[in-house]
Amino acid sequence: MTATRFEIEKFDGVTNFNLRQVRMMTILVQTGLKKLCLANTILQEVLMEKTSSVL
Repeated sequence: MTATRFEIEKFDGVTNFNLRQVRMMTILVQTGLKKLCLANTILQEVLMEKTSSVL
């Protein structure tokens, strides 16, 4: 298995943040990691809801 590298400049507050999000999502889709990223987001939301209900 070979590693793939993508060169994306760090967000500096000057460039359009939405464009950066689109570029990152494109890379996630190409590498098959989008589903993993979305699952992680859903897991975090569920954990926050459970934590909030306990407090």
